[in-house]
Amino acid sequence: MESSSVRTLQKICVFCGANYGKDESYVKAAHRLGEVLGKRGINLIYGGGSLELMGCVSIAAVMHGRRVLGIVPSAFTEKNLIGKTCGKKLKVTTMNERLLKMLEFGDAFITLRCGFGTLEELFQIVSWAQLNIHQKPIGVLNVNGFFDGLLSFLDHAVEQKFITQSV
Repeated sequence: MESSSVRTLQKICVFCGANYGKDESYVKAAHRLGEVLGKRGINLIYGGGSLELMGCVSIAAVMHGRRVLGIVPSAFTEKNLIGKTCGKKLKVTTMNERLLKMLEFGDAFITLRCGFGTLEELFQIVSWAQLNIHQKPIGVLNVNGFFDGLLSFLDHAVEQKFITQSV
Protein backbone atom coordinates (compact mmCIF):
# COMPACT_ATOMS: atom_id res chain seq x y z
CA MET A 1 0.00 0.00 0.00
CA GLU A 2 1.34 3.43 -0.92
CA SER A 3 1.77 5.99 1.81
CA SER A 4 0.03 9.27 1.26
CA SER A 5 1.99 12.49 1.40
CA VAL A 6 -1.20 14.50 1.84
CA ARG A 7 -1.09 16.46 5.07
CA THR A 8 -4.25 16.76 7.13
CA LEU A 9 -4.65 20.24 8.50
CA GLN A 10 -6.50 20.40 11.78
CA LYS A 11 -5.37 23.86 12.98
CA ILE A 12 -4.40 26.80 10.83
CA CYS A 13 -2.67 29.83 12.25
CA VAL A 14 -3.86 33.08 10.68
CA PHE A 15 -1.72 36.20 10.79
CA CYS A 16 -3.57 39.45 10.19
CA GLY A 17 -3.68 42.98 11.45
CA ALA A 18 -6.33 44.44 13.68
CA ASN A 19 -7.21 47.20 11.20
CA TYR A 20 -9.88 46.82 8.51
CA GLY A 21 -7.91 48.65 5.82
CA LYS A 22 -9.54 50.98 3.33
CA ASP A 23 -11.21 48.38 1.11
CA GLU A 24 -14.20 46.35 2.31
CA SER A 25 -12.94 43.34 0.34
CA TYR A 26 -10.34 42.70 3.07
CA VAL A 27 -13.11 42.39 5.65
CA LYS A 28 -15.11 40.06 3.42
CA ALA A 29 -12.03 37.90 2.77
CA ALA A 30 -11.24 37.64 6.50
CA HIS A 31 -14.83 36.63 7.25
CA ARG A 32 -14.86 34.16 4.37
CA LEU A 33 -11.58 32.60 5.56
CA GLY A 34 -13.08 31.98 9.02
CA GLU A 35 -16.18 30.54 7.39
CA VAL A 36 -14.16 28.21 5.13
CA LEU A 37 -12.07 27.01 8.07
CA GLY A 38 -15.26 26.26 9.95
CA LYS A 39 -16.92 24.43 7.08
CA ARG A 40 -13.79 22.33 6.50
CA GLY A 41 -13.48 21.39 10.17
CA ILE A 42 -10.24 23.29 10.70
CA ASN A 43 -9.64 25.04 14.01
CA LEU A 44 -8.13 28.53 14.20
CA ILE A 45 -5.00 29.72 15.97
CA TYR A 46 -4.64 33.50 15.87
CA GLY A 47 -3.43 36.62 17.66
CA GLY A 48 -6.35 36.70 20.06
CA GLY A 49 -8.19 39.89 19.18
CA SER A 50 -11.83 40.63 18.49
CA LEU A 51 -11.20 43.91 16.70
CA GLU A 52 -11.46 44.39 12.96
CA LEU A 53 -9.83 41.69 10.77
CA MET A 54 -8.81 39.45 13.69
CA GLY A 55 -12.38 39.62 14.90
CA CYS A 56 -13.81 38.84 11.46
CA VAL A 57 -11.79 35.64 11.10
CA SER A 58 -12.29 34.40 14.67
CA ILE A 59 -16.00 35.17 14.94
CA ALA A 60 -16.72 33.48 11.60
CA ALA A 61 -14.76 30.38 12.65
CA VAL A 62 -16.68 30.16 15.94
CA MET A 63 -20.01 30.75 14.17
CA HIS A 64 -19.21 27.74 12.00
CA GLY A 65 -18.52 25.48 14.95
CA ARG A 66 -14.75 25.58 15.20
CA ARG A 67 -12.48 25.89 18.20
CA VAL A 68 -10.44 29.05 18.34
CA LEU A 69 -7.25 29.68 20.29
CA GLY A 70 -6.06 33.25 20.69
CA ILE A 71 -2.44 33.63 21.77
CA VAL A 72 -2.08 36.99 23.48
CA PRO A 73 1.03 38.75 24.83
CA SER A 74 0.47 40.34 28.24
CA ALA A 75 1.26 43.83 26.89
CA PHE A 76 -1.78 43.59 24.61
CA THR A 77 -4.18 42.72 27.41
CA GLU A 78 -2.76 45.31 29.80
CA LYS A 79 -3.36 48.08 27.26
CA ASN A 80 -6.54 46.52 25.79
CA LEU A 81 -5.11 46.82 22.29
CA ILE A 82 -6.98 43.94 20.69
CA GLY A 83 -10.36 43.67 22.42
CA LYS A 84 -11.65 40.41 23.85
CA THR A 85 -10.45 37.03 22.68
CA CYS A 86 -12.93 34.96 20.74
CA GLY A 87 -12.59 31.39 21.99
CA LYS A 88 -9.92 30.16 24.36
CA LYS A 89 -7.12 32.54 25.35
CA LEU A 90 -3.52 31.59 26.01
CA LYS A 91 -1.61 34.43 27.68
CA VAL A 92 2.10 34.65 26.98
CA THR A 93 4.73 37.11 28.13
CA THR A 94 6.35 38.25 24.88
CA MET A 95 5.71 38.48 21.15
CA ASN A 96 8.47 35.92 20.56
CA GLU A 97 6.79 33.46 22.92
CA ARG A 98 3.51 34.09 21.06
CA LEU A 99 5.06 33.18 17.73
CA LEU A 100 6.72 30.08 19.17
CA LYS A 101 3.31 28.93 20.48
CA MET A 102 1.72 29.64 17.09
CA LEU A 103 4.41 27.51 15.47
CA GLU A 104 3.86 24.76 18.04
CA PHE A 105 0.06 24.65 17.69
CA GLY A 106 -0.50 25.51 14.01
CA ASP A 107 -0.34 22.95 11.19
CA ALA A 108 -0.08 25.70 8.55
CA PHE A 109 0.01 29.49 8.27
CA ILE A 110 -2.04 31.99 6.27
CA THR A 111 -1.34 35.71 6.22
CA LEU A 112 -3.96 38.30 5.37
CA ARG A 113 -3.56 41.99 4.57
CA CYS A 114 -1.30 43.43 7.21
CA GLY A 115 1.17 45.92 8.64
CA PHE A 116 4.65 45.64 10.12
CA GLY A 117 3.80 43.31 13.03
CA THR A 118 2.09 40.75 10.84
CA LEU A 119 4.85 40.96 8.23
CA GLU A 120 7.36 40.26 10.99
CA GLU A 121 5.39 37.13 11.97
CA LEU A 122 5.21 35.98 8.35
CA PHE A 123 8.93 36.49 7.71
CA GLN A 124 9.93 34.81 10.96
CA ILE A 125 7.86 31.73 10.08
CA VAL A 126 9.30 31.73 6.53
CA SER A 127 12.88 32.08 7.80
CA TRP A 128 12.31 29.20 10.22
CA ALA A 129 11.14 27.10 7.26
CA GLN A 130 14.29 28.04 5.35
CA LEU A 131 16.35 26.90 8.36
CA ASN A 132 14.37 23.61 8.46
CA ILE A 133 12.96 24.37 11.90
CA HIS A 134 9.59 23.38 10.45
CA GLN A 135 8.12 22.16 7.16
CA LYS A 136 4.61 23.53 7.59
CA PRO A 137 2.76 25.13 4.67
CA ILE A 138 2.81 28.93 4.52
CA GLY A 139 0.61 31.09 2.33
CA VAL A 140 -0.70 34.58 1.78
CA LEU A 141 -4.29 35.42 0.90
CA ASN A 142 -3.60 37.95 -1.83
CA VAL A 143 -6.85 39.91 -1.87
CA ASN A 144 -6.92 42.61 -4.57
CA GLY A 145 -3.22 42.10 -5.23
CA PHE A 146 -2.26 43.36 -1.76
CA PHE A 147 0.87 41.19 -1.71
CA ASP A 148 1.83 41.61 -5.40
CA GLY A 149 4.68 44.02 -4.63
CA LEU A 150 6.04 41.80 -1.85
CA LEU A 151 5.83 38.66 -4.01
CA SER A 152 7.62 40.48 -6.83
CA PHE A 153 10.38 41.52 -4.42
CA LEU A 154 10.73 37.94 -3.16
CA ASP A 155 10.94 36.64 -6.76
CA HIS A 156 13.70 39.19 -7.38
CA ALA A 157 15.56 38.08 -4.22
CA VAL A 158 15.38 34.46 -5.43
CA GLU A 159 16.59 35.50 -8.88
CA GLN A 160 19.53 37.30 -7.24
CA LYS A 161 20.22 34.15 -5.16
CA PHE A 162 19.64 35.78 -1.75
CA ILE A 163 16.69 33.47 -1.04
CA THR A 164 16.40 29.82 -2.01
CA GLN A 165 13.63 28.78 -4.40
CA SER A 166 12.55 25.96 -2.06
CA VAL A 167 11.13 28.36 0.51
